[in-house]
Amino acid sequence: MIDLSIIIVNYKSSHHVMNCLHSIYESRMNISHEIIIVDNASNDSSRYKICSLYKELIWIQSEYNAGFARANNMGIKASRGRNILLLNADTIITNNAIEQTLIKFENDKQYAACGAQLLNTDSSKQQSGARFVVGGINNFLALPYLGNAIKKLGYNFGLKQHNVVDMQQDMQVDWIVGAFIMTRRSIIEKSGLLDEDFFMYAEEIEWCSRIRKNGPLILYHSPKVTHIGGGTSSKFYKKESNENFSDLFDRKGKQIILSQLLRIRKQYGVVWYFIHLLVYIFEIVLFGACMIIENAIRINNRKFRYSEWKGYTRNILGISHFFPAISINKHIFYKA
Repeated sequence: MIDLSIIIVNYKSSHHVMNCLHSIYESRMNISHEIIIVDNASNDSSRYKICSLYKELIWIQSEYNAGFARANNMGIKASRGRNILLLNADTIITNNAIEQTLIKFENDKQYAACGAQLLNTDSSKQQSGARFVVGGINNFLALPYLGNAIKKLGYNFGLKQHNVVDMQQDMQVDWIVGAFIMTRRSIIEKSGLLDEDFFMYAEEIEWCSRIRKNGPLILYHSPKVTHIGGGTSSKFYKKESNENFSDLFDRKGKQIILSQLLRIRKQYGVVWYFIHLLVYIFEIVLFGACMIIENAIRINNRKFRYSEWKGYTRNILGISHFFPAISINKHIFYKA
């Protein structure tokens, strides 16, 4: 069995994949490894461009856009490594970060999975993981107006920041950002594959919640990995952004809301799911009322506009047909 299988999902992002691969091969790793590319029906010249340069790759062709979980599962099933690394296409590997992370992880047998400090392209630090909050109520922080109120309330009660952005040392976390997750094959055999009900977003959070049952998760302070952000998903949603969970008004936001509700149901149960669902629905009224009041007072400095309230409302109504299926945990493909 080889040391490591590296799995990269591609969707019309051949330029990101080739830059990522170039950085990996520049590292000249001294570990036995394989690189598996899973293509989500890009229907472009990705395969020719990538495989003509890197002939030793394993290429898996999906017949449809299977999303993050299903595509990575295809790669895991085809892999031969003792360890598995899920690596985003839009990452750049420097200072031999993959091998250095694997060496640490192999020595730290108590950990079930690990991640690395993620950096933006300007070398500023990026969220690399997070801690769970009771019932997943930190999801509400992204909601207009209500999110700010909850955040201020949390500060007043001295609650700690759940997101891990700036690490000064190695840190245990509850979940690891999906751009760089390394785990052991033996752990996957116990925890299971990624949940294929998910299309995109929140699937790695739910997966980590199951992995944690077999050991703690660690984020390594060093080495570091550059994550451009939005590399693959932006091609599907026509938007470049590092803030995957900050905009709930557009098509991307529609999938985010759906995936988060699905994750809450699977991780915390039906009661917490209904609490989240009611809050998301109530936000339509609260968002609209606060926006009207604010716009009347601050005509020239409005934080939100009618188009954004309309987009949020449209997203909630657009996924409402999924709500009964989520409540009974029906296994379908939740693609908004």
